[in-house]
Amino acid sequence: MGRRFGKQEECEMTCYVGLDVSMEETAFCVRGPEGRILGQGKTATDPEAIAGALARFGRPERVVLETGRIANWLHRQLVARDLPVVCVDAHQAHAVLSKMPNKTDANDAAMLAELARTGFYRAVRVKSEAAQAMRALLKARNLVLGQRMDLDNTIRGLLTSMGVRLPKGPRRWSDRVELALEANEALALALRPLLRLRQDLARSLLELTRWLLGEAKGSGLCRPLMTVPGVGAITAYAFVATVDDPTRFAHSRSVGAYVGLTPRRYRSGEIDYSGRITRRGDGLLRTLLFEAASSLITRAGGGGALRDWALRLRAKVGHKKASVALARKLGVILHRLWVDGTEFRPA
Repeated sequence: MGRRFGKQEECEMTCYVGLDVSMEETAFCVRGPEGRILGQGKTATDPEAIAGALARFGRPERVVLETGRIANWLHRQLVARDLPVVCVDAHQAHAVLSKMPNKTDANDAAMLAELARTGFYRAVRVKSEAAQAMRALLKARNLVLGQRMDLDNTIRGLLTSMGVRLPKGPRRWSDRVELALEANEALALALRPLLRLRQDLARSLLELTRWLLGEAKGSGLCRPLMTVPGVGAITAYAFVATVDDPTRFAHSRSVGAYVGLTPRRYRSGEIDYSGRITRRGDGLLRTLLFEAASSLITRAGGGGALRDWALRLRAKVGHKKASVALARKLGVILHRLWVDGTEFRPA
């Protein structure tokens, strides 16, 4: 339980709350309009428990918590209980929290309450529950895909280190590995369990991919986006899951900066230069947009004026920079189509 405040009239004052959230317990701090601490303590990381602990101080003017593993869920649950919750960028909050000489949950909650009072923070939009479910499917597929690639590279490395070459003949890569292991029983003891694990991962990947493709093709939001050259079902699905609400961007060109596809700018005194892309935001969507752009540039036909523009740019700056520029343009087009509710029409 938290420390009791002094006077009863303090319950009716405007107050600001900071929440330092962990999996089991949440530290809270309540400040008044002048910055004085009215109360602080710890409670279970449960929406009802947190709302009950804050009810003793009246309805707060603002409640601030950092982005984290359970921040989205807790934010939605507290908003449903009529609390004015704001989720702030953890990187920005860290710059303030690190000024405290002692790192404790109570001190972090106190500094977050100060951010709530002063308004010196950058609010982060919390994704909807539906968007989080979509992203869970994307992340699960991406994890399995990465594990299978790591496993394939491990098997190749072990074969190469023993001087084993894969025979030509069977079409499937795993069948060729099995033939190569017939002449090396010692290596087979190590690699056959990995091959069985690879088969399990391949089945899981196929299941997740089929489910994802079915979801994308059955979505009224994804189908118009899939009409853009180079954009397939997975890229469209990832775009919808990541952006969630297109009205959050006043301009379509902001999408490129949101996913980290804009150049990094450094300007100080007489120094002024643009570096590589910022790589901020969702890395999966950024990768998918880049792959879509790269495939559009390199494939034989299709794309129309969009591909012609990218090819002219590639002749000037090279393939990678042209792919980044086209990926940024694809993000703008996808957002515009979503807002307008139309399909892509080639120029």
